[in-house]
Order: sequence, then C-alpha cells, then structure tokens
Amino acid sequence: MNLMKFQLNAMRELLIAMEENGRDIILKSPTGSGKTIMLTHFMSEYVKGHSRTVFVWLTPGKGNLEEQSKRKMDLYIHNASTKLLGDVMTSGFSENDCCFINWEKLTKKGNNALKDSERTNFLEWIEKAHREGLQFKVIIDESHQNFTEKSDAIVQLFKTDKIIRCSATPLSDKGARLIEVPEADVIAEGLIKKLLVINQDFPSLVETDSPTEYLLEAALKKHGELVAAFSRTGSNVNPLIVVQLPNNSDSLFDSVADWFEKQGISIAGGNLAVWLSNRHENLENIERNDGKQIAVIIKQAVATGWDCPRAHILVKLREGMDETFEIQTIGRIRRMPEARHYGNDALDSCYLFTFDSKFTQGAKAALGKNALSAKTIFLKNEYKKFSLVKEQRTQVVDTQDDAQALKAITKYLKEKYNLDKDTAQNKIRLEAGGFVFRDKIERTTFSGEAMVISDVNAENLNTVRFRETMNTHSHGREFHNRVGRIGLEIGLEYASAVTILGKLFANEGKFLYKEKLLELSIKNWYAFVINNFDELRHSFRFAMSKDAGLHQALGLETVSEKPFFIPQSSLFTYDAAVKIQSEFKKNVYTGYLSSAETRSAPEKLFERFCENSAAVDWWYKNGDKGDEFFSIVYVDNSKRQKLFYPDYILYVKGEPWIIETKGGFDRNGESEDIDSFSPAKCAVLQKYLALHKLHGGFVRQDKASMELLICTGEYTDDVTSDAWKVLREVIG
Repeated sequence: MNLMKFQLNAMRELLIAMEENGRDIILKSPTGSGKTIMLTHFMSEYVKGHSRTVFVWLTPGKGNLEEQSKRKMDLYIHNASTKLLGDVMTSGFSENDCCFINWEKLTKKGNNALKDSERTNFLEWIEKAHREGLQFKVIIDESHQNFTEKSDAIVQLFKTDKIIRCSATPLSDKGARLIEVPEADVIAEGLIKKLLVINQDFPSLVETDSPTEYLLEAALKKHGELVAAFSRTGSNVNPLIVVQLPNNSDSLFDSVADWFEKQGISIAGGNLAVWLSNRHENLENIERNDGKQIAVIIKQAVATGWDCPRAHILVKLREGMDETFEIQTIGRIRRMPEARHYGNDALDSCYLFTFDSKFTQGAKAALGKNALSAKTIFLKNEYKKFSLVKEQRTQVVDTQDDAQALKAITKYLKEKYNLDKDTAQNKIRLEAGGFVFRDKIERTTFSGEAMVISDVNAENLNTVRFRETMNTHSHGREFHNRVGRIGLEIGLEYASAVTILGKLFANEGKFLYKEKLLELSIKNWYAFVINNFDELRHSFRFAMSKDAGLHQALGLETVSEKPFFIPQSSLFTYDAAVKIQSEFKKNVYTGYLSSAETRSAPEKLFERFCENSAAVDWWYKNGDKGDEFFSIVYVDNSKRQKLFYPDYILYVKGEPWIIETKGGFDRNGESEDIDSFSPAKCAVLQKYLALHKLHGGFVRQDKASMELLICTGEYTDDVTSDAWKVLREVIG
C-alpha cells in the first residue's frame, strides 16, 4: 500500500532516530493517522538492514489490541514474521520476529495472566535470545495507558537500547527524541474528519423531561441525514452511532436499549450492538463500512485501540457523576470511512452530542499531559540529618462533632445571607445571593465546531443551558453523590451530611430543627442540593473555617508527634519548554530547577527570593499530602482534626524558619487568598513556632509595591496593617 507523505516523513524520522545515541523515542500521532501502518512499515524496513533484530510490540490490556496490531501487520507486510505471546511461549524468539504482547498478561494476576511457571518459561526464552546474540527493540503502544513500574520492569528484561513510545497523548520526556505527526497534516490527507461538531443546532436553552432521549433523538436524526448524504455520493457507508455510558450505569443501559428498540433498532434485530466488558452482542463485521449496526453501546473502557472508521456520531451520557471525559474517545469518530474527504461538510465532520460539560476539560487535560517533564532528584548529603517534630492526627480520639458542625454552618449562612426564622424571606434572600430554586435540574454544556483538539475549549464554543424535570428516583444517585461530596468537603460522612442538609432545608419530619432555614418538599430539596452543589460545598467549607473554635490550641494528648526528616528523594516535575533551566543551588536536592511546576506565583517568587538572598542558607519545598512530609494539626468548627502542610522549611543565618505562601494583594489592596482556613493555619503555625522556639510566618505578594510581605503574628487580610512587613527587611 502507498503511504501518505506525513507517514513517510514519520517513518524516515524513526529510522534516523534508531541510529542516534539516545534510547527513548516518542511518536506522537493523532488517533486515525495510521500509526500502526507507519510502525509496521518502519519495522519491516529496519530489519532489512539490521540482522539479529527482534521487535517486541507491547500493548495495554484492553480490547485485544495486540491481536489487532498483529493482524494489520500481516495484512500490510507480505511474509512478515509476526507472533503473539502464545507463539513466543511455544517457539521463543527468532531473527526478524515482530512479537505483539499484551504487557498486562505479564504484570497482573488473574484469568488472562501468565501462570508463574509460564512466566518463568517466558524469561528463559528472553535469556536464550540474548545468548544467541539477538537484539531487542521495544515499541510501547498507547504508552499513556497504565504503564506502571511493573510494566517498566518487563521492558528492562529485554536489555534494549531503543524504546519507541507511541500515543496520541504521550507523557512528556525531555530526554526523548520526539517525532510528532501534525494533526493538520492528517486532516489535509483526508484520513480524519475536518471538524468536530458539538451539539449541533441545540438552542441556547434546552428544556426536557429526559436528557438521554433528547440526545439520542438528536443523534438518530443526524444519522438519517448522513445516510442520505452518503447515498447521494454513491458510497455504501452506514454511519455508526456510538453511545458511551458512564462506567457504573447498568440501569442507564436498559433505558438506552429500550429507547432504541422503540425506534426499530434492537439487539434481537441485529442493528444494535453492545460492547461491554461482560457482554458482547452483534459485533461481527461492525468495522465494515456497510455493517448493518446503526448504533453500538459502549463504556469508557473501549476508548483504547478500537478501529471502526464508519463511527460518525458519539453520544456521551452522564449521570451527574464526576467521571473524566477521555478525549481519546472522540478519536474513535474522527476517522474517515474511506480514507478520503467527500467535499461535503456534513460527511467530512464528526458529531458529539452530550450534556456533559467536562469534555472541554478532557481536551485540556489531554493537551496538558505533554506540558510537564519529570525526574527523580536526590537529597544532598549535608541535609540528611536535619529534623523537626511533625504533628499528626491522633489515631485514638475522634474529635468530630456533627452538632457543632450544624451549628457552625447555620451561623455562617445566617450571617452571610441575613437569614432568620422566616423561611419564605430566607428563600428570597438566598436566591438574591445566587442560589437556584427550581423544580428542574439546570446544567450547562457547549455547542460549536473544532478543527483540532486544541480548539475544544469553552472560549471557542457557545454555552447551552438545559433543564430536565426533577425525579427523585432517576436523580437519586446524583443526589446521594452530591451529598457525599459536600460532606467530604469538611470530612463528614454521608449520614452526617444528609442530616445537616435535611435539618437546614427540608420539610420532613425526621429532620426536625428549631433553626431551619428553608421548608422544601423532598422533590424540591433534591433539586436544591443538585442545582446548588458548588454553592453548598463552598458554604460548608467556609463555615468550618470562620472564626469560632479555630484558634484553640490542641492538647498534646490529642496530637501525635513524630520526627520529620527531609525525604531522601523526590519526583520532581518541571516545564522543559522554559528557555532558562537554572539549577537552584540552595535547594536541598541536587537538580532542583527554576522551572519547577506546578507552582503558584507566590511560590515561584519566594523560591527566587530564597535563592538570591544572602541570608538564606538553604531551603526545602514541602509536599502537600502524605505521611513523609512535614505537617501541623489544626481543627475546624466541627472540632475535626485536619493537617496543614506549610510550603517551605529554610535556614536563615543558621536558624530554621517555616513559611507558608498564599495568594497576594492586588493593586487595590484586595486579598487574593482563596484559602478560608488561612487564619486558622497561621494561628497554629505561630503556636508551633513558639513551642519549638523557631521562626516563620505567612508570605504574600503586594502587587502595588511588587514586594513580598510576611506576617509573623495574627493573620489579617488588611495589607496596610502592621502585621505585614516587607520580607527582605525581616529576613535580609
């Protein structure tokens, strides 16, 4: 077969990279660009000029991807010597072999994994190949998928000098040779569709009793339009609707299948397919352009490796859960069914119908994976004995007080929104404060067009609001999820959170409370909690952090004290794209760079200050979670113990300091600190410093003077207060 120009370019770059010194090569190629074609032709060309070579192509566990890749190489390359794991177990490795292996069969336990004796046999075949002088070259397909330390250990067995990692969204590695296939080149060659059209023709406000049916109706209507358009071009293509369910949604499957059956599309009729982990129906010949299946129901797990070029329409359903939208799923509908454009905008586009606004975040996340590099850095010898006393929550005393939490939340809401015992007036005041009162669930999504994945963001799309009729049965799962999430915001279990929300807002006998703020019916209470999820969780959090009870000292009997030593090593992430990559020599780790990420603006400024200040001997960036890092205990308004991880430990003129950085003050002196617990954390830090005879405080930037300021006493948001002093005058 003839390769496209961009495929030939990628193949040439791969062959060149194989002759260079570096071990690691990254092939970044969009879904639908023919990555398998490029790699199989590359392997075929390489072995022609390099005897004693064996290629090992490793794939993740989902979708039998190794079998699919082997079939393609057998199709594309005449007389290719291809093998699966079973073939290797029988006859071992031979010169010019291309072996396709599911790495999870080698690393995981379970039905599909190798038995211990088989694993030993596999290792013996590798050792035999080495003794015979064979040289392994490793290809890791879909390298972003679950490639763990165990997987890497398998790669090490081959003792290879070349590893090619392939993905549409690869993880960044500054030390690797990057070969990138531009998305625009793939579009220009006609292999993938020109446009992703999102929620086509949706009005700015959608009102519906059933969001699922609304989306399915839009998809089936678009299917009919595409069938007619294909017919006019003389192409015998039956465009496929892909319906993606959330991973935990058996009931939603039934409602989707029932709806399709009413439209004459059914499993029994053979035109509705199912591809779930435990169920496969009507999948035979589904990849054929003239396949009779009109729709297939999948879950997220099928996003990797599935190749069906006639897939044209994606319906992404949700149940109000916070499931990640995998942008690679969109790649499954981007391929052109006949590897060419038709000169027809309808046929040269793919279509996404969803009420899930998270797809814009999915696109951003997929792009963001390429932004940061990582490496392990090691502690310098002179700091290995430095220690402090760290505080941890007691494992004996449970200090949480649900009644105290209810009291604190009630007090906060009353003060913030001027509420009293008049529930009718309270509703008006809460509505004026931004709370939504409807008997329908209200959400937002987007509509518009995107040519490349980087265009899939909220700024380039139109906002669509939609409302669905509230149903305590069908929305029950989402309600319980939201209640649980609100409780987790302040460390409450579900039972405590639902009781507090009921006592505050529900007109229900079991939720009696003399200071009730609203009298909502159960149906309206459900809608209130779902529609105001963000407002409620923020209110709960602010209520726990405001004023009363936060500045009290904890007795030593309720706090565990342990020695803290700086961790011997750290996984360091940084932005390799930054032009200046200076090493901060005063940091306790060797190789800590000025491009460290992720860091807030105050953290970056403070790190530069430490590095440039003659008074600072050395400094350490503390972690924000984990037993190995330095922590101090404080309590919230429910008397629940929480851990505070100060940002930095440093030595100033031979004495230890502990520093926390926060958002600064803008040019008008207004606070940009978004942490409502800052006063509490500052108070317990000062108590800790006094107890252990140390120095420290909170550091913020004053944007009016462009100075870093430090507070070493009681915390305040008033930048003009004497509590805030210029950092360079305090530390020097």
